[in-house]
Amino acid sequence: MAPRAAGGAPLSARAAAASPPPFQTPPRCPVPLLLLLLLGAARAGALEIQRRFPSPTPTNNFALDGAAGTVYLAAVNRLYQLSGANLSLEAEAAVGPVPDSPLCHAPQLPQASCEHPRRLTDNYNKILQLDPGQGLVVVCGSIYQGFCQLRRRGNISAVAVRFPPAAPPAEPVTVFPSMLNVAANHPNASTVGLVLPPAAGAGGSRLLVGATYTGYGSSFFPRNRSLEDHRFENTPEIAIRSLDTRGDLAKLFTFDLNPSDDNILKIKQGAKEQHKLGFVSAFLHPSDPPPGAQSYAYLALNSEARAGDKESQARSLLARICLPHGAGGDAKKLTESYIQLGLQCAGGAGRGDLYSRLVSVFPARERLFAVFERPQGSPAARAAPAALCAFRFADVRAAIRAARTACFVEPAPDVVAVLDSVVQGTGPACERKLNIQLQPEQLDCGAAHLQHPLSILQPLKATPVFRAPGLTSVAVASVNNYTAVFLGTVNGRLLKINLNESMQVVSRRVVTVAYGEPVHHVMQFDPADSGYLYLMTSHQMARVKVAACNVHSTCGDCVGAADAYCGWCALETRCTLQQDCTNSSQQHFWTSASEGPSRCPAMTVLPSEIDVRQEYPGMILQISGSLPSLSGMEMACDYGNNIRTVARVPGPAFGHQIAYCNLLPRDQFPPFPPNQDHVTVEMSVRVNGRNIVKANFTIYDCSRTAQVYPHTACTSCLSAQWPCFWCSQQHSCVSNQSRCEASPNPTSPQDCPRTLLSPLAPVPTGGSQNILVPLANTAFFQGAALECSFGLEEIFEAVWVNESVVRCDQVVLHTTRKSQVFPLSLQLKGRPARFLDSPEPMTVMVYNCAMGSPDCSQCLGREDLGHLCMWSDGCRLRGPLQPMAGTCPAPEIHAIEPLSGPLDGGTLLTIRGRNLGRRLSDVAHGVWIGGVACEPLPDRYTVSEEIVCVTGPAPGPLSGVVTVNASKEGKSRDRFSYVLPLVHSLEPTMGPKAGGTRITIHGNDLHVGSELQVLVNDTDPCTELMRTDTSIACTMPEGALPAPVPVCVRFERRGCVHGNLTFWYMQNPVITAISPRRSPVSGGRTITVAGERFHMVQNVSMAVHHIGREPTLCKVLNSTLITCPSPGALSNASAPVDFFINGRAYADEVAVAEELLDPEEAQRGSRFRLDYLPNPQFSTAKREKWIKHHPGEPLTLVIHKEQDSLGLQSHEYRVKIGQVSCDIQIVSDRIIHCSVNESLGAAVGQLPITIQVGNFNQTIATLQLGGSETAIIVSIVICSVLLLLSVVALFVFCTKSRRAERYWQKTLLQMEEMESQIREEIRKGFAELQTDMTDLTKELNRSQGIPFLEYKHFVTRTFFPKCSSLYEERYVLPSQTLNSQGSSQAQETHPLLGEWKIPESCRPNMEEGISLFSSLLNNKHFLIVFVHALEQQKDFAVRDRCSLASLLTIALHGKLEYYTSIMKELLVDLIDASAAKNPKLMLRRTESVVEKMLTNWMSICMYSCLRETVGEPFFLLLCAIKQQINKGSIDAITGKARYTLSEEWLLRENIEAKPRNLNVSFQGCGMDSLSVRAMDTDTLTQVKEKILEAFCKNVPYSQWPRAEDVDLEWFASSTQSYILRDLDDTSVVEDGRKKLNTLAHYKIPEGASLAMSLIDKKDNTLGRVKDLDTEKYFHLVLPTDELAEPKKSHRQSHRKKVLPEIYLTRLLSTKGTLQKFLDDLFKAILSIREDKPPLAVKYFFDFLEEQAEKRGISDPDTLHIWKTNSLPLRFWVNILKNPQFVFDIDKTDHIDACLSVIAQAFIDACSISDLQLGKDSPTNKLLYAKEIPEYRKIVQRYYKQIQDMTPLSEQEMNAHLAEESRKYQNEFNTNVAMAEIYKYAKRYRPQIMAALEANPTARRTQLQHKFEQVVALMEDNIYECYSEA
Repeated sequence: MAPRAAGGAPLSARAAAASPPPFQTPPRCPVPLLLLLLLGAARAGALEIQRRFPSPTPTNNFALDGAAGTVYLAAVNRLYQLSGANLSLEAEAAVGPVPDSPLCHAPQLPQASCEHPRRLTDNYNKILQLDPGQGLVVVCGSIYQGFCQLRRRGNISAVAVRFPPAAPPAEPVTVFPSMLNVAANHPNASTVGLVLPPAAGAGGSRLLVGATYTGYGSSFFPRNRSLEDHRFENTPEIAIRSLDTRGDLAKLFTFDLNPSDDNILKIKQGAKEQHKLGFVSAFLHPSDPPPGAQSYAYLALNSEARAGDKESQARSLLARICLPHGAGGDAKKLTESYIQLGLQCAGGAGRGDLYSRLVSVFPARERLFAVFERPQGSPAARAAPAALCAFRFADVRAAIRAARTACFVEPAPDVVAVLDSVVQGTGPACERKLNIQLQPEQLDCGAAHLQHPLSILQPLKATPVFRAPGLTSVAVASVNNYTAVFLGTVNGRLLKINLNESMQVVSRRVVTVAYGEPVHHVMQFDPADSGYLYLMTSHQMARVKVAACNVHSTCGDCVGAADAYCGWCALETRCTLQQDCTNSSQQHFWTSASEGPSRCPAMTVLPSEIDVRQEYPGMILQISGSLPSLSGMEMACDYGNNIRTVARVPGPAFGHQIAYCNLLPRDQFPPFPPNQDHVTVEMSVRVNGRNIVKANFTIYDCSRTAQVYPHTACTSCLSAQWPCFWCSQQHSCVSNQSRCEASPNPTSPQDCPRTLLSPLAPVPTGGSQNILVPLANTAFFQGAALECSFGLEEIFEAVWVNESVVRCDQVVLHTTRKSQVFPLSLQLKGRPARFLDSPEPMTVMVYNCAMGSPDCSQCLGREDLGHLCMWSDGCRLRGPLQPMAGTCPAPEIHAIEPLSGPLDGGTLLTIRGRNLGRRLSDVAHGVWIGGVACEPLPDRYTVSEEIVCVTGPAPGPLSGVVTVNASKEGKSRDRFSYVLPLVHSLEPTMGPKAGGTRITIHGNDLHVGSELQVLVNDTDPCTELMRTDTSIACTMPEGALPAPVPVCVRFERRGCVHGNLTFWYMQNPVITAISPRRSPVSGGRTITVAGERFHMVQNVSMAVHHIGREPTLCKVLNSTLITCPSPGALSNASAPVDFFINGRAYADEVAVAEELLDPEEAQRGSRFRLDYLPNPQFSTAKREKWIKHHPGEPLTLVIHKEQDSLGLQSHEYRVKIGQVSCDIQIVSDRIIHCSVNESLGAAVGQLPITIQVGNFNQTIATLQLGGSETAIIVSIVICSVLLLLSVVALFVFCTKSRRAERYWQKTLLQMEEMESQIREEIRKGFAELQTDMTDLTKELNRSQGIPFLEYKHFVTRTFFPKCSSLYEERYVLPSQTLNSQGSSQAQETHPLLGEWKIPESCRPNMEEGISLFSSLLNNKHFLIVFVHALEQQKDFAVRDRCSLASLLTIALHGKLEYYTSIMKELLVDLIDASAAKNPKLMLRRTESVVEKMLTNWMSICMYSCLRETVGEPFFLLLCAIKQQINKGSIDAITGKARYTLSEEWLLRENIEAKPRNLNVSFQGCGMDSLSVRAMDTDTLTQVKEKILEAFCKNVPYSQWPRAEDVDLEWFASSTQSYILRDLDDTSVVEDGRKKLNTLAHYKIPEGASLAMSLIDKKDNTLGRVKDLDTEKYFHLVLPTDELAEPKKSHRQSHRKKVLPEIYLTRLLSTKGTLQKFLDDLFKAILSIREDKPPLAVKYFFDFLEEQAEKRGISDPDTLHIWKTNSLPLRFWVNILKNPQFVFDIDKTDHIDACLSVIAQAFIDACSISDLQLGKDSPTNKLLYAKEIPEYRKIVQRYYKQIQDMTPLSEQEMNAHLAEESRKYQNEFNTNVAMAEIYKYAKRYRPQIMAALEANPTARRTQLQHKFEQVVALMEDNIYECYSEA
């Protein structure tokens, strides 16, 4: 479909007329607010708004670029480039407003000057066209005489070709006005444009323009009597202009051919008044002609009616112009081929049914669809009648050929004429050309000798296809034998109608796009996806999905909706667009609406009724409807609750298919519902995992029939709808007659033995009686033992009287109620109860005279019920010999109601009292009012207590007592009066026909009677009646038409009371606008409601949807204005507003009429909206909170207001000071000035300053009042005091300054001294440490070297640190068994390293199962599906993912190349997921299986590098850290030390410590005696640890004795020795805490002799030192020492008062000492050995770069982050923090803290973000801040070196991986790993099966069946085998 340009104004004249007057035009929402409001999708039926883009200025045009997926939108002063899919903004450009005048030439015309003033003018877009061939967007606006720009396709903000050229070229371009004046230069004048493609081999594109004339003489020309008209000569109505930007720019926008007059169509100056052309659209048809075929350009336009001429009407025209076709085709002159004909859309009802004005057109393949309207005489009509007509292009072509024939071959003046109104049509006329035979091309396009523009005189006619008011636009698509027509409306709705092949409407839908905003007359389908339609309203661009099929859940609903786009996707069981259904192009997969609901899939089940006790071989399914052949598909019968059986289809078939299905197993039959003998089962046929068709069948159980209907067991059995039989002997219902015993059995319900209904007299309670029960059909059980049952446990003996009668003997029944009915049934003796049938149940009534009869009449009245009662001081049972009842006392009347009634009678008089008759007949003629009878109502009579009677008519007004005569007479105390009610008038006499008017009827005696009715028009009741004796108030109902109606007042449903009351129903009030449309969220802003006929409004309220608080009451000012305070809102948003007029919801009648489809839809969508914005914020000018003011002086306040969008006016502000109003004088956007004229009372010293807007109040400051005299005195006193204080302060300041200067000098000396101390300390420490480390290095070389863990232990510790359940549950730390030499042997018990412990009985099956499972895991498809299935489970936690990844690594360790391929596939999925969100976050954490797999893969591949390159510098760094920490004091309890890298572990005390060299002997670790260095502040445990380290430094740590396993003995002399312990009797107590013993405590001298020996039994009384309670023990510092200021005790008084932070310099000391070792480590990690390059790193980094390139990720930062996350942060940081993974050493908490600081420095070095450090930054960041930049360079150099390495082929990498696998084969027991993985497979078996079934490859290779085989082998015994093991 060719792009079409919209024309002219943003709103048509009709729409403009409908909009409110200018002063009521609501301000537009700001863009952010509109975005917030409009993002939500709206839906109605079968349309769905998918995306919206709001424009702050009115929209004008849009164009679609299908190839680039871009939408270009032109609005007033703005151009937007939007993405097609979601309408998000890509680029924009401002093109106005500009200084301009319609009387001036465009400023681009260099030679033109203008004397007229230029004013700031808005730029309305007139043409927005795409020229794909030249990469241009043609943009023409209304400014500068219709000037055009050529902007860049793909970037609307850039100008592609400047015209006129900005820089002078070699030859200057001469510019004429006609090259600039292209479009109409007025906002409301129409323009259409169309880019014409160049002919093959021709030059550039051309631009067809149709523009309404706006020059002198037109209504658009400025009325200033100026004769300067730049339009007539330069802007013809129709022109074809050059658009060739690659050729000569001097010809750009010129009239393409010479002479130029041949390529334009200009109406003569004198004819312009009669031919005002309004252009609607320009389009190509066909848009994509086949090669060699002719394509035409069409112009749709109106020749508008002449102003002032009532008879003239608009004429709709279609003009056609030929385009060149074929190679070398000549461009036709416009005048050669131009021909126009009228389009007439009219019904059969004469001129009144003529739609004369064209509104919108849409060319389909064969038809031109057009919307016409019938312009209304009144401009106030908001929705003109409109119609849709369709014209055939074939008819257009035939008419044109006939016209040319009639002009040039056989002239016919009534058929065609030369267009003489145009300049180019002057002179020639239609005349016969001699000897001319016109060719078809000449008939279509004219020729050089026939170059006259022609006009066909007879219009092309069509009848309306569809009528509706207010249509504005049309778009059409042919879909599935339907024509889908989309129609925009003037009120912002989109209608969709579906037409059948006969052009009849079969269905219609509607959706509101933007209520109240007319839809623009151009709509276009998305060129890339015809399932979406683009349309434009006055302030929005919308992308609408053409059908929301998913609202239909069943095939019947889907197909029955008759939506052209929607159809039933049979195998997916959903309603979809055809392209959304798989295989929809093949027959029977997708059922369209045109096929009808009868083609929906249906099914019949045979047999349809199943006996629960019978076996069935299977079921036959008859499947009909539109379904593809099910043969060969995976089928099952689904019974719900996950119960399925196999189904099969014997062979291919369509339409009617037969399938066979196994019945569900008997043990899975659904339970029978209570009280039901059958259950209905729904069965579905399941194909490829979806239930595609369903049917019901019934399972019945005859035996339940007797249980469900126990009292009609036989009858129900034989009348059941199932084949059931009754067995008399067994008293049971069976489905198989052979189960009955041979006795005769009834065969029909009439043959069943049963009781016959026999009436029984009432029985007194407690009386004994025999009851006879007649029976029928007794032959089947003659003589059987029976019992009579009367309900709960009431059972009596039954005796046979004869063959058909049974007697219930001595029946005694009791009741405590007035009467009670007992059911009587016969049952066979024995249990369970078996009843004879009682089709008509017998009952026995038992009565109790003593209950429920409080008076005589009630007691004796029971005789009518058969109760034998008598009255004697109460109601009693009458004996058999006692006389009949006597008489009762006279009636007593207690009350009558009402007390008056109308003369006509009919009043329901209620009489209440006592003894008011025993029965109705007693009083039937005994009630009188004076002499007037009152007729009792039988249904309202209550024995003895109440009579309701209808009063008779009275001859005249009277008053009398009420008399009741029931053998005796009783009279009322009150009198009843007959009166004559009268009505005089009603008010108001008129009201809206919507109803709700509250009327008051005035009269006399209107309170009388029991029932009052007010009827309107004799039928409709006036509701909510309230009456007094002089008035009746009621609410009028809705009226049908505006007309007078009679109002009738009726009493007692008799005739109307005379009064001739009339009420006039008038047209409803109309609300036309509300202003303003914004409110603060607090509400209370006065909203002015404008409209008509408000004089009939009695009450009106305003409510806000969704977010509104309570509705507010409004005030009617006059007949056209109402004011409403806006309701408060819950949030800042936009919401629809509802008005309730006279209690009725206001509905826009015109909107309902326009809708035509669904009036409820019109009423639901309110026409008006309120935008809620945040409350305004105010402050004083200087934001002060206190303002001083002297009474008597004038007060002016300046109040500052924060910027907002509320647009408040000055009268909306209220400023108060206390209770006094402040008069507002000046209000601007930001400032409010107000002044107070009256004096403010000084009685109160402080007054609040409050500003109020609506309901919002804000106190911005407080006014302080003070007397002026007092103020002067106070000021003097204050000044004197301040002077005195200044002198004192000056003296103090001078003194302090001198003292501070002295202190500062002293501090400087201390700082210098401290700096020199730190430098000296670092120098000494480094030298000392270097010496120690040199010795250590030598010893390492001499001894067995670095204590590396074996590969298998490295792997188990790295793979299973803390996240594996396998590790936590089964991994036992090595047991410490000391041998004779004091060393210990570690027994590694990790299950992956030992035997697979299972009983021998289970081994064969499990080994076979594990072997099969292993082969499955070695299948790539299975493993990928397996991992994804587990990861999708919510309860599959991170620890499970880590465990699974590590177990997979172990299981596949022998096939690392296969493992690597799996990891890469999973990584690709992870990258895809991350790239869609934030790619920089990928691999940041370990949250998936593949991320842990990558960690493990790096660990395996980097182990060699770790051991051979990094191991030694890392171990030396660890030793250096430990040596440095041990150089100073370490608190044994807190672990804090003098030397550390971690601030948290720094000992912030100056503890003096001296070294002690000790001579120690110890028989262990291969040495006898050594000299060991310790500190005198060390505890004895610390000394032991240092001794053990000295003796065992060449032995792995796991083989060391522990400190608690040895004793230390000091030989003070040859005869005296002491066992040294941390705590003993000599320990010192300070501040209530015991201090741990140290070497200094024992006063052990330098060179002392000590002996250490192993102990047999540990003394566990102390435990570990660091676990001691700090409340009871301490070592070097008390816990309070570091928190509070030191107490001046005798112990602490000598300490200097220093800040603890001063010791932070020790961190620098430690850092400086360790720096060399850290540098060595980092260089080892980040360097590449030429002999052993890191192949795995190169391979993986190349993989990452390849993936980034595939996804277009070019950001180098992202790649750097990926590499860093995969190697340094994933592997090296893990190793740096956990040296125990690599070495057999002891990692203390303190060393761990130091390593964390080092690891943080390594992380910062690998990061790309700059460190933002300050004084508050943590020390672990600050410590290495200076070195980080250098380390970063090393990292980047390392990455660059990796990148520069020669790429690895897959074969090279696989060979390397195979070598790694071979190197460490048989290290792990893979069977154990497989068994652990299987546990996960077992836990998530259903989910894994579902995933395998859903995967086509897995289904094809039968992986699910193989997995089931594994389960079958393993399931029965794995858990019991493990429990045995």
